Amino acid sequence: MSIDQSDERTAEPAEPAAQPRFAWAAVRPLLVRLHFYAGVFVGPFLLVAAVTGLAYTWTPQVERAVYDHELHVPAAPGVVPLAQQAAVAKAAVPDGTVTGIRPGPDPTDSTQVIFTRPGLEPSYHHTVFVDPHTGEIRGQLETYGSGQAMPLRGWIDGLHANLQLGDFGRWYSELAASWLWVVVLAGIGLWIGSRKRKKSESARGRLLSWHRMTGLVIAAGLLVLSATGLTWSEHAGDNISELRAQLDWTTPSVSTALPTAAPPGADVGIDAVRAATLQAGLADPVEIRPPSAPGKAYVVAQVGREWPTKADSMAVDPATGRITDTLRFADYSVAAKLSRWGIDAHMGLLFGVANQIVLTGLAVGLIAVIFWGYRMWWLRRPTRSEARVGRPPKRGTWRRIPGRVVAPFLVVTAVVGYYLPVFGLSLLAFLVVDLIVGARRAEVKA
Repeated sequence: MSIDQSDERTAEPAEPAAQPRFAWAAVRPLLVRLHFYAGVFVGPFLLVAAVTGLAYTWTPQVERAVYDHELHVPAAPGVVPLAQQAAVAKAAVPDGTVTGIRPGPDPTDSTQVIFTRPGLEPSYHHTVFVDPHTGEIRGQLETYGSGQAMPLRGWIDGLHANLQLGDFGRWYSELAASWLWVVVLAGIGLWIGSRKRKKSESARGRLLSWHRMTGLVIAAGLLVLSATGLTWSEHAGDNISELRAQLDWTTPSVSTALPTAAPPGADVGIDAVRAATLQAGLADPVEIRPPSAPGKAYVVAQVGREWPTKADSMAVDPATGRITDTLRFADYSVAAKLSRWGIDAHMGLLFGVANQIVLTGLAVGLIAVIFWGYRMWWLRRPTRSEARVGRPPKRGTWRRIPGRVVAPFLVVTAVVGYYLPVFGLSLLAFLVVDLIVGARRAEVKA
């Protein structure tokens, strides 16, 4: 919800007394003002996030078509050993270090051999695609993130996250995520307080009705997107990670420590490692990660992110091929599970096409709500003056709020501003600008 405000021409209550009988009569004008200014100034950032997020939602299908040659192979009998496939890929990338191997879960899927190499940006990999039936290389691409996004999806992901402007551009998405939940909750509060008000039949009244109803329908989804989006942000994300660590809500990982030191050079090979985990029930799709250092175990981790979530992992002793540690997704804490599900839902992966349809509805709904909000603001402009935009809500709302309401509100705002610094700084900027505008208007009237 972007710029919801009451139709003050027909529904605005009389000016409250100096000591309002109910706190809501004093709080509502503040919510109107907060919702209005947040919608006006943050609306463009939310609009960009909605449009780029909508573009990202359907990239899995697009990349399967665009990169069909690399991702898929003709069905054929027989499979070349994984070790041989990795050796072929390694010969093609002599300056790379293998960090993972993803066997194709279906006979028509290629094997992905993942490398790190000098010059790659953070979170980027160099991936060689190998035909598992012939051992021939199908192609080489730079991939992004743990989801192995192909170049097109990786580029759109960067557009959504930072407008392709690097760390500086991440301020835009963090600002949008930091304010989205505030705008949504303020809009819900305004709706609750206006349910008994008489509806206006004016053009602006109809827009307001569409704005409210659409906003209410998508509110829960927007709150989830805001919360999960903040976990990826640069400043709030670090604070959230620190808070999760303090509360022991972090995602666990399988232990790669070995019970006994392995003989130097002893390695049963990736084929034996995969066979051991497959026999232990670790189904595809998986990624096999070689030992990160001498004396460490292989890690075989499931990478399926649709429902039900496949995130089990096992550690395998390279000397004996025995499983030394097992971590099941079922054993994750509730917070870790919610984090996994929330992120996968944000990316449109959790429920496949159904998830993508929901995200499409949320994006389109948010775009419509923002458009209606700006349209309502335009319709509020005075028709007999030189004003080019609509009037803002009345000033002086703070002075009418009881101290028992203001005090906890300020405390909560300070705490939230600490953990979400972009929200705190932008809120402070809004207040400064508002005070300056108010002072200038007072001077003009004087």
